[in-house]
Amino acid sequence: MARSMSLHLGLNSVDPNRYGGWDGRLVACENDARDLHQLAGESGIGERTVLLTQEATVDRVTAELRKAADTLGPGDYLFLSYSGHGGQVPDTNGPEDEPDRLDETMVLHDREFIDDELYKEFERFAEGVRIFVCMDSCHSGTGIRVREVLTPEAMADQFQTTDPGEIEQTSRLMPLEQQAEVYERDKGLYDGIQRELNAKDNRELGASALLISACQDNQLAADGLRNGKFTGTLLDVWNGGKFTGGYKAFHREILARMPATQSPNLYTTGPPNRRFVRQRPLTV
Repeated sequence: MARSMSLHLGLNSVDPNRYGGWDGRLVACENDARDLHQLAGESGIGERTVLLTQEATVDRVTAELRKAADTLGPGDYLFLSYSGHGGQVPDTNGPEDEPDRLDETMVLHDREFIDDELYKEFERFAEGVRIFVCMDSCHSGTGIRVREVLTPEAMADQFQTTDPGEIEQTSRLMPLEQQAEVYERDKGLYDGIQRELNAKDNRELGASALLISACQDNQLAADGLRNGKFTGTLLDVWNGGKFTGGYKAFHREILARMPATQSPNLYTTGPPNRRFVRQRPLTV
């Protein structure tokens, strides 16, 4: 029988000392992580880990991913979920003729975790490992492609408000001014990470990774009172385990229940694995 592991990250705040005084307060991200941790257990996932807010540091997340990479082999399964703010930093190691490229980040408790770093960790996994990722954050459409910067006008249009404070309260967006301030302060750190990784956007992975994200690259993801809009809808579609279709059908049903301003995406990378895509989600 295939081995399986899961890692669930949920951050209702970040360390303001590391983010220029911004605490990134959210409501439902820890609940998202707990609920997907429970769903994983009910689905027969073997070893499960949940990291909430202060526990979700770069070192802890990296250590858990490397533990999974060292444990799982061909045919095994990893379920990774992230609920929190989405951020962006300039992509300094992309093609020189595209200077405005942006890398997506997961806004972890102590610093932003660049998508290059995440996919570098995925490179550690053995050929044939199946990785299913759920990301409930802004700008989460693909995780490895160019990100589009949202203007204040575009954000206001999505949330029917012109109040920046209200936008920040209802979405999982790291404020653009905060993104710029943190990057300028820590430019040496983030640029150095990218130089060290020498990452490219389209890497060849041995594992097959499938992402269902909360929204498209140029959209925002809504927080909520109990769950994020995406995670809550995902749980409704899952319906206590009664859902029986494959990943594409799962994505379609979630998408059909979401507002037009937030369109979950399905994206795959690594070696094509049609059998994986056709399986019922969380099939070990």
